[in-house]
Amino acid sequence: MGERIVVDPVTRIEGHLRIEVEVENGKVTNAWSSGTLFRGFEIFMKDRDPRDAWYIAQRVCGVCTTVHALTSLKAVEDAAGIEIPDTARLVRNLIMASQYLHDHIVHFYHLHALDWVDVVSALSADPKKTADLANSINPNGRRSGPGDFKAVQDRVKAFVNSGQLGPFDNAYWGHPAYKLPPEANLMAVSHYLDALKLQQSAVRMHAIFGGKNPHPQGYVVGGVTCIADLTPDRIGEFLFLLEEVVDFVDNVYVPDVLAVAPFYLDWAGIGGGLKNYLAYGMLPQNTGKEPDNLFFPRGVVLDRDISKAHPMEEKNILEHVAHSFYEGDKPLHPSVGETKPYYTDIDTEGKYSWLKSPRYDGKPMEVGPLSRMLVGYASGRKEFVDLTNGVLQKLGGLPPSVLFSTLGRTAARCLETKIISDKAKGWLMELTENVKRGNLETFTPYKMPDSAQGFGMTEAPRGALGHWIDIKGGKINNYQLVVPTTWNGSPRDAMGQRGSYEESLIGTPIADPKKPLEILRTIHSFDPCLACSVHVIDPKTNEVYKFKAA
Repeated sequence: MGERIVVDPVTRIEGHLRIEVEVENGKVTNAWSSGTLFRGFEIFMKDRDPRDAWYIAQRVCGVCTTVHALTSLKAVEDAAGIEIPDTARLVRNLIMASQYLHDHIVHFYHLHALDWVDVVSALSADPKKTADLANSINPNGRRSGPGDFKAVQDRVKAFVNSGQLGPFDNAYWGHPAYKLPPEANLMAVSHYLDALKLQQSAVRMHAIFGGKNPHPQGYVVGGVTCIADLTPDRIGEFLFLLEEVVDFVDNVYVPDVLAVAPFYLDWAGIGGGLKNYLAYGMLPQNTGKEPDNLFFPRGVVLDRDISKAHPMEEKNILEHVAHSFYEGDKPLHPSVGETKPYYTDIDTEGKYSWLKSPRYDGKPMEVGPLSRMLVGYASGRKEFVDLTNGVLQKLGGLPPSVLFSTLGRTAARCLETKIISDKAKGWLMELTENVKRGNLETFTPYKMPDSAQGFGMTEAPRGALGHWIDIKGGKINNYQLVVPTTWNGSPRDAMGQRGSYEESLIGTPIADPKKPLEILRTIHSFDPCLACSVHVIDPKTNEVYKFKAA
């Protein structure tokens, strides 16, 4: 048995996550992922009005609020046999796009970038060389001068001279896994600060048709409620903000990823983990039947074979609880799922997580941006194929196999952001045409059945999201959620198969057990859920080293 490292809780995520690994000869040989927070939404949804489910369910997360609301709506609409009007579809797509643009930009710059960018190194950068670098990676985009970068450098120096690094405090600066030159680090720090300002625009986009952010008010079973906002002025305001965000994606986010990636090509062979990928699909292109009408296709990629996407069958999803803090001894389909807490303390040989273990056709699956891009690529969707191949070519003609990695997962999120930002303009133009024609129908009348079952599926920024509902006597009899982090962060199942986080850490190099940057780099690439400090245990001395991570 090798050394044990415990990172608890993992920071720069949302929620409470514990990662324990075993290290031999400088590499991870075993891993355990533990969700350490129980919330019980499935329990207190019972006996409520199905029409209220979406409003409650969006509180599952303080970040992915819209996607939970939408998935809950889809579950109830499926149970009631409701088809929403086309204008409502477009509004929902635009709200969803706003969520994605906000979420992915924040993730890269504020949650994940500091795994690749050494902020302290930026203090020794030459602002003139930094400006030359920034302008060279995107000669047709926004221009930056030495003065811009000198001002950023001075701000960081002021933090240091005051005895603290502010938002960049308590990280592993100087770690040997950092490889960017000082000028690239300074450029990235500058864009980190730019992204803080930009996220305001994405939030405002979300609120125009959603009514508010983070928890939208503009939905209703059967459609949306924002008919009063379907005016030229409000649509023009949305377009103005969208263009600002698209400009940042095209001229900052994408170029930054392309600039950073060549320094970390070794991470194109680290963190791949599982070989199977699942996507529910999202963003309907018309009011036809799912999944045929989805822009992001629904499907499964098996054994990393991206020459073919297999159909995804909802009936093949089961949840295991062998290593989860729940009662039960057999896997269940979510439609008949149970949520019966049974806490036993963390035991890596027994139960060690509040997350269940979803499996598709008996297999653990990775979900998220990488899965969506791979399913789109394997399905032959032109936007996915052309963009992916173009980026691989820019990186020196790399093969698609490099996507199966920590670096590939990070790049896939960027490519997905580019696809969605471009597509959003088209939906806004469609909405404009509907308004011009007087097609302002945003709600489908319905009668809620006394008894029915339904499910809703879409894609949260972190991956495949499903809600299942059972209605009896006009009330919710059973409600189950299978969320992306449940798929990716799941503990072992009854057959001993690791979840995606666990499998992705196998083989990860660890330069310094007291500074487990490499563990964070791979785990952050999935964008899990957040906490506030890191504890590393030395198994030889049982000494606990405590760090606060930025």
